Amino acid sequence: MGFHDVSKYFNRQLALSCGLIALSSFNYAFDNQGFAQTQAMDAFEKRFGVYDVKTKTWSLDTQWKSYFNGLPYLTFACGVVIGSLISARFGRRWCMFIMSIYALATAAITTTSHSNNQILAARILNYVYIGMELSVVPVFQSEIAPTQIRGFIVGTYHLTIVFGGMVIGWVCNGTSRMEDDRSWRIPLGLFFIIPTIISSLIWFIPESPRWLLMQGKTHEARVNLQKFREGVFSADEIEDEFQSIQNGLNNEPEQGHFKELFSTSNRKRTAIVVGLNFFQQATGQAFASQYGTLYIKSLDTINSFNLHVINGFIGLFVVSICLYLNDRVGRRPLLLIGAAVQATALLTMGGLGVRTPSYTEKSAVAAMLSLFIVGFNIGWAPLTYVVTTEVPTLRLRDNSQRIASVTNVLTFFAVSFSLPYLMDAGYANLQSKIGFIYGSLSIASIFFVYFCVPECHGRSFGEIDQLFRSGTQLRRFHKQEQPLDIIPELEIREFPKN
Repeated sequence: MGFHDVSKYFNRQLALSCGLIALSSFNYAFDNQGFAQTQAMDAFEKRFGVYDVKTKTWSLDTQWKSYFNGLPYLTFACGVVIGSLISARFGRRWCMFIMSIYALATAAITTTSHSNNQILAARILNYVYIGMELSVVPVFQSEIAPTQIRGFIVGTYHLTIVFGGMVIGWVCNGTSRMEDDRSWRIPLGLFFIIPTIISSLIWFIPESPRWLLMQGKTHEARVNLQKFREGVFSADEIEDEFQSIQNGLNNEPEQGHFKELFSTSNRKRTAIVVGLNFFQQATGQAFASQYGTLYIKSLDTINSFNLHVINGFIGLFVVSICLYLNDRVGRRPLLLIGAAVQATALLTMGGLGVRTPSYTEKSAVAAMLSLFIVGFNIGWAPLTYVVTTEVPTLRLRDNSQRIASVTNVLTFFAVSFSLPYLMDAGYANLQSKIGFIYGSLSIASIFFVYFCVPECHGRSFGEIDQLFRSGTQLRRFHKQEQPLDIIPELEIREFPKN
């Protein structure tokens, strides 16, 4: 599916809406990559670190690094729950507005920090906002996207994270040469920009038609779907899609409760969603995103800030390839390829660290980090969010996104919190041998995808729902080549307001 094939499904309203929603993800990258790089700056270490009398250098305390990079993911999980509740009750737009206003307050605390406790508190509080963003952005994107390009649109969530990481990487590369606090305050000052834009413009885009239908607002839902489709789809095609959404909701019980995720009819879907989000983080991406700059700096081979910029270009290029391919070849092949590349990079990295590495071997370890980024961005990074929004039943989508995101962030927390203790001298001191742990988990993820993850590209939500209900084997979803009959005889009714 080339650019023309994708662009023909966009009208102006859909393009502007998808662009604004995706833009929100920039702040996820600004926080994630901004703090990952500022931790490696001399001025940051001097401001928030401890002085070693023997080496006459400043460094960040191992325990503090563990708290700084791990504890925020507990409030991330809280933000996911809070965001999904607000999103389900008041709508996707209200959730994005509230989280943006909140982010402006935490940005002020961050940029004015003068002690390690203050900046630790600032990052912990800011991750409530990041969690709210994860709970609403992929869901909102999937609900306004035409079936033909759903993978492309939801995949832009990670594309903007990668691009935002590149932007703050350029800024950090420039400010890292400053010797005072401006070196880290300037990059972290970018935290103000995106929430200001989102909070100012979010009310200019239509609310999700699916959410409106679940609130009983049938007329408004039809009007909004028309706004997202007019000029691209015919009136009959728009009406057919609207009826399909209504039929799908009609065929579900009333708005699901959390416990229904584990009912006989839904537990398989829940297991897929949980498994995907577990393996996305358990295969070691926190090592690359949170500690990559610090670790490359410790190798003393290539400039860590320059390598981050290079890896940013690599990630952006590979994610673009993924977006081009995933609505054409499907999700499963890219997930399998990505996991295989990750496993290769991580196990090679581990092997290079078995003995004290030479300069050449240290350079090879840095290269393996770049190869890992290729594998992660071709598959698991963008496609976890795509499949997570495709698999759940319609009325349990908010609850399913909630448990998926909580699984994601708690796994990230476990990995991030443990990494300093696994890597640093004085503790496990594994260094690059940590690749053996995450490489093994990457191999396990290959088996999980092959046996457990269905191929949903090209299917409407109603078709996916019917395939699950009919008991179709997960690996045979893609073999159903003809469109399914989505029970057109179901009675159309109004949905009561919650």
